[in-house]
Amino acid sequence: MTAEKLLFLGDSLTEGGDWAAWFPDDEVINQGVGGDTTADVIARLDDVVAADPDSVVLLIGTNDFAQRRSVEQVVRTIETIMVDLRRLLPGVRLLLQSIPPRGSDYSDRIQDANRHLRQFAATVRAQYLDLWPALATGDVLNPDFTEDGLHFTEEGYQAWLSELRPGLERLRDEPPMSRPISIIRPSESA
Repeated sequence: MTAEKLLFLGDSLTEGGDWAAWFPDDEVINQGVGGDTTADVIARLDDVVAADPDSVVLLIGTNDFAQRRSVEQVVRTIETIMVDLRRLLPGVRLLLQSIPPRGSDYSDRIQDANRHLRQFAATVRAQYLDLWPALATGDVLNPDFTEDGLHFTEEGYQAWLSELRPGLERLRDEPPMSRPISIIRPSESA
């Protein structure tokens, strides 16, 4: 397996990961920022482009729900992030991860958003990784994986990695895109 420049993009869940230790054969960039929402990630896309990664691993959206954004707002903004990444970095491999579970009051909206994101990923030639089965107990984040109902313990990160490692192997099997693809931005659709 050849070394890649692997960029992790997201909020505090990403920021808290020890990605360089977990993927020692790659050049790892952690662009997780605590408290970030989907809009914050859009504002930071120039940093992602400047890093010129081979692969981008995105996990974002839980803070949007905490700020009472609608499923449609969250989905559309994540779609915009993915479209912009594909346009700005046409050769990059993209891995979109599902928004992880948290408390039961968030469950229906997060699962609804994840259904839309799963369907959307292929339109930008991204792979989708569903973390819900590995992290949830019923409709909440497994209490063994968290101390506050949101952030992961070491056990939570290990459960995430149990899905992420094979997901990244599948992603690496995909050839990089050699040319841009035409995409209608979500805001342009009729």
